[in-house]
Amino acid sequence: MIRIGNASGFYGDRPEAFRELLEAGNVDVITGDYLAELTMLILARDKAKDPSRGYARTFVDQFQDCVDLAAAQRVRLVVNAGGLNPAGLAERLRELSPNIKVAYVEGDDLLHRASDFGLDGAIAANAYLGAFGIAECLKQGADVVVTGRVTDASLTVGPAAAHFGWAPEDLDAIAGAMAAGHVIECGTQATGGNYAFFRTIENLDHPGFPIAEIYPDGSSVITKPEASDGAVTTGTVTAQLLYEVGGARYAGPDAILRLDSIELTQEAEDRVRISNVRGEPPPDTLKVGVNALGGYRNEVTFVLTGLDIEAKADLVKRQMPADTAWTLARTDHDNAETTETASALLHGTVRGKDPDSAGRRFSDAAVHLALGSYPGFHLTAPPGAASPYGVFRAAMVPATEVPHVAVLPDGRRINIPHSPLAVPTAKALAPVPEPALSLAERPGATRQAPLGVAVGARSGDKGGDANLGVWVADDRGWPWLAGFLTVERVRELLPETAGLNTERHVLPNLRAVNVIVRGLLGEGVAYHARFDPQAKALGELLRSRFADIPEDLL
Repeated sequence: MIRIGNASGFYGDRPEAFRELLEAGNVDVITGDYLAELTMLILARDKAKDPSRGYARTFVDQFQDCVDLAAAQRVRLVVNAGGLNPAGLAERLRELSPNIKVAYVEGDDLLHRASDFGLDGAIAANAYLGAFGIAECLKQGADVVVTGRVTDASLTVGPAAAHFGWAPEDLDAIAGAMAAGHVIECGTQATGGNYAFFRTIENLDHPGFPIAEIYPDGSSVITKPEASDGAVTTGTVTAQLLYEVGGARYAGPDAILRLDSIELTQEAEDRVRISNVRGEPPPDTLKVGVNALGGYRNEVTFVLTGLDIEAKADLVKRQMPADTAWTLARTDHDNAETTETASALLHGTVRGKDPDSAGRRFSDAAVHLALGSYPGFHLTAPPGAASPYGVFRAAMVPATEVPHVAVLPDGRRINIPHSPLAVPTAKALAPVPEPALSLAERPGATRQAPLGVAVGARSGDKGGDANLGVWVADDRGWPWLAGFLTVERVRELLPETAGLNTERHVLPNLRAVNVIVRGLLGEGVAYHARFDPQAKALGELLRSRFADIPEDLL
């Protein structure tokens, strides 16, 4: 087997994680994932200020801290910290450690060809590349591989493919490594972080980062360093498998992972086996993440205290510009003993192409009400200028139009062919029909209770869409969940989803239902369409809602 640990789930994750895995993990490879959709926008603005930048600069400090220890243990590092400038990051690492063989993967950056693909207005346009460029760099002796935009799972698939000599035809093995990579890509989310049933974990103070032991057939065991906090259970692994996915077919450039084929087994404490994974040919297109500037945004928050909250809010709405979008958060309590607990928050947001009208003209209008509006008037912050905001969208381009190049430590460039097995995208991503399910009503009494006492959930974002994965812990609850959590029920429990295109996908092997709510997040996280702009808390909102639950599941 090959043991692959992941030490970063986002740009800004725990900096000491690389050293922690090196000192305690007994690993062959350490990966690091830095490139969320929002991160690409941040890096684009960084590079616009200084063309030598555009990569995740925090990795430079992590590299300096651990490179000698990694070299002594012959542990290789594979990171997508290259962002928009993998060549620049590789050069910086070579300057710091001339004896370390650094390779990089490029070809994903399509900004210079944006108009060719109808991506006008982009400030970043990056295709999601696969794993075989990484694999080639490792096979050619690289100690460190830096990439730009590859799929998150490719950071794990690449080392496994190099280790076992997989070819593009090894679809089941590739899909198995994709599953393992998807579990560990978000770091401690696989070991108890952000876990719905976190109170069942004995010690979550400093959870360890995950390790995937991958075997020649692509099956794996998810674990963590023995002495670290947190836990690896079928629950924590299920939660991460459901994170930011769509239907049963999970697409990658090298294979389609059939999520409905996955089987999980708790082999021992902190050891969960992923097996029986099926792979299918990938699509003949690649996803492109497109970031653009959407305009300017400003916001102001009015504090409404005590009585007549709704009437106070109505008065402010009449007094402020008509194009303001409003949200009233009823954080107030009756007969409260402090001003804070007696207060509600009225958030006003404005967007526009003009920084002046969205800027001080808007926030000054709020201040001008100070002596002529509701009693107890005050704001949470002084007025400010508008800020530019980004929008994200996904596009698809023919895979053959996107270069995939492995640049070796000696400067040689190797073109990586795209999968020869690729099939038309419509075929590769065809929805999987919902299987026949036993949905008979459970016998016995029900009781009104929060859903979270019976189900777990994890949620997140994919551009402007929200993903909501919901599961039950054992077979007793699965028929009830599959029958209960319909699209109509989701709209009933989460009224803000009403009127939006909502999909439901069932994954019986995981005893899970995955719900996609199209457009809930507007034009992506930077657009900030709602209080929880990445839908990270949407699952916990669902779990807090009351419903009739069979008593034997409580």
